[in-house]
Amino acid sequence: MGRHSLPDDAASASSGATRVAASRRTVALATVLVMAVAGGTAVAVQRGVLSFRRSCTDSAVRLDLVASPDVAPAVRAVADRARRDKITSDGSCMDVRVSARDSYEVAASFASAAKPDFSVWIPDASLWIDRAKDASANVLTAGHVAASPVALAVLPRAAQTLGWPRKTYTWAELATATAQDDTVGLGSADPARSASGLLALSCVGKSAASAGADGDTRTAALAKLLARRVYADDAEAVKTLASGSSGGSGGSDDSRRNQALVLSEQAAFTYNAAHGTAQRLRLFYPEDGAPQLDYPYTMVREARMSTDESRAAMRFMTLLGDPESLRVLGEAGFRTPGGPAAEQVASAAGARSPQPYASATAEPPSAQELQDALGMWTITVQSARLTTVVDASASMATPVPGAGGRSRMDVTKSSLTRALSQFTPDDEIGLWDFATHLDGSHDYRRLVPTARLGDPAGGGRTQRDRLTQAFAALQPVPDGGTGLFDTTLAAYQEATSTYAPGKFNAVVLLTDGANEDPGSMSRADLVSRLRKLRDPARPVPLIAVAVGPQADADEVRGIAKATGGAAYRVNDPAGVQAVILEAIMELGRAQSREGR
Repeated sequence: MGRHSLPDDAASASSGATRVAASRRTVALATVLVMAVAGGTAVAVQRGVLSFRRSCTDSAVRLDLVASPDVAPAVRAVADRARRDKITSDGSCMDVRVSARDSYEVAASFASAAKPDFSVWIPDASLWIDRAKDASANVLTAGHVAASPVALAVLPRAAQTLGWPRKTYTWAELATATAQDDTVGLGSADPARSASGLLALSCVGKSAASAGADGDTRTAALAKLLARRVYADDAEAVKTLASGSSGGSGGSDDSRRNQALVLSEQAAFTYNAAHGTAQRLRLFYPEDGAPQLDYPYTMVREARMSTDESRAAMRFMTLLGDPESLRVLGEAGFRTPGGPAAEQVASAAGARSPQPYASATAEPPSAQELQDALGMWTITVQSARLTTVVDASASMATPVPGAGGRSRMDVTKSSLTRALSQFTPDDEIGLWDFATHLDGSHDYRRLVPTARLGDPAGGGRTQRDRLTQAFAALQPVPDGGTGLFDTTLAAYQEATSTYAPGKFNAVVLLTDGANEDPGSMSRADLVSRLRKLRDPARPVPLIAVAVGPQADADEVRGIAKATGGAAYRVNDPAGVQAVILEAIMELGRAQSREGR
């Protein structure tokens, strides 16, 4: 929710909550009117409403408002009441025209030079305000009209398996328990387009990071699993729920549908209202906190509102906070901003004690935390094009301590096979191996050309099958040395010349030693030539993994740096899988920041 946070918790009594909310709206009104009303006209503000001096006239003040599709019907109902009851702003009637529009699309629209066709915007979360400001939008948040926590919604059968409602989980535990179980199927709206999806992803990352030193790796792995069931928006995600009476027994298609979704409480409320008791969702509220959709009421100053329009906009915001409007919002499944959880709303959405639906509210992620989460997501789940280059020198036959007699090559192959399972059918992966004079005068061989993992590879096999078999067939070359420099240049030349736009392109190089080819180019020459090949507009970072204690980590670090990549050391080849995922995430963050 970026730089805008919810008001502090109000008193538990409803009357107290109303008084606190009113006083806060008074402050917000005063602040915004000073900034938004042209000409410095004085406007009296008392107890959260404007004073009105004239009766309603025939010339109503028109106000164009766009709202997130989930809250738009309730806002439209309040606008209809304003017209029906002739509620006025400084003596003039208000004609508020409410349009439903996805928050993602509205935020993106500010990047164009076109004047907005609306003067007030209610997205579902303040993170979109930050996104709009990044696009140089001149917008100002005056307050918040509703709230809804983001939780994990699960159909009855899967909920019972997970121990609902008695068992509670952290975000990382919930994601692991559901995403890794294909019989459950955890779905989410795309975090790049959905506030619910991005807030949940940020919480998963923070939760995983707090669980230990491998938090980033766990986050990347979970992101890869979540990416298998990602949908354009929240509405599309809801359509993927299994249709059986208890989830998963409604037909043959249910095995491919979801029994768990990242959803807001309000979205679960709406779903449950349309389904019978046996089909209603159950909500898990993570014990480390549920982030909130906070529905900021935002003035769009590019719209150049007149004084009357600015006053009408502020009057409408106070109207959205009156008891009748709060009732309408509550009946639609929303909580009151800053107020306690509404038992009736939470229960209808699928909340039950001891799930911490009333108390576990997460601190809003910072703008940087959200940017990091989005950068990680974009890079780890977007289609990748990777050339994997594996050292096949004789030293790869060295036994790994504590590995039951298995060699470095054996353990590396197993780790690569596990890493392969994390990639989707749209990812492109190829395989080289290298050792001195492996293929005539060349120190390298192209074993499997880079192609989509889902592509057919003959004989009823896919590219994934072919790679799996090729990994298993890798063997150290007796008396083979480490032909590092020539191989690195050849692989990087091919990767840059076959760059795939829209994908994460990289070379993944695994070696357990230093260059041992006396006839190859020097390290300085290699670094110079890599720098010339590097194109920041078409990035192909080298992910260099130094395997074992004999590997020259400083050497591969300098080589990787020349490409904008990174180098890592793993003493145990079993860590190769985790390092690859960590590298992809870190480079994704860096590329995301550079692209802003």
